[in-house]
Amino acid sequence: MSLNIRPLKENDKAEWRRLWTNYLSFYESSVSESVYESTFNKIIDSEQHHRNALVAEKDGQLVGLVHFIYHAHNWRVEDVCYLQDLYVDQKLRGGGVGRALIEAVYEAADANGTPSVYWMTQDFNETARKLYDRIANLTPFIKYQR
Repeated sequence: MSLNIRPLKENDKAEWRRLWTNYLSFYESSVSESVYESTFNKIIDSEQHHRNALVAEKDGQLVGLVHFIYHAHNWRVEDVCYLQDLYVDQKLRGGGVGRALIEAVYEAADANGTPSVYWMTQDFNETARKLYDRIANLTPFIKYQR
């Protein structure tokens, strides 16, 4: 498979929206039109260094995306990287696209001087967790939210 991992570009908007909508649907969630617009504009804005997106492109079509955010951490001198959203078209899962996207985030974080990358997933996301168990360490933390 000829796969290209690259930054999200302005002309990717329709395909990015399709992928992110599918991601949100998997988690039985949705966002308003204003959130779509705001998120897209922020992650393609080169002045907003802390918000980022990469896409996986195969044969000229976007087949995956990852959003990641750099932020401060009180237990470290350097910032950390939160991998917020990761999605691969269902027909391509298990073929290395997700792994390539995560490894691209690792590379970007290293280049940014933020070697700590973390993310969350739901416990029922068994397919993704098989990949995560191979490329990261499961932590014992439990998330609470207001």
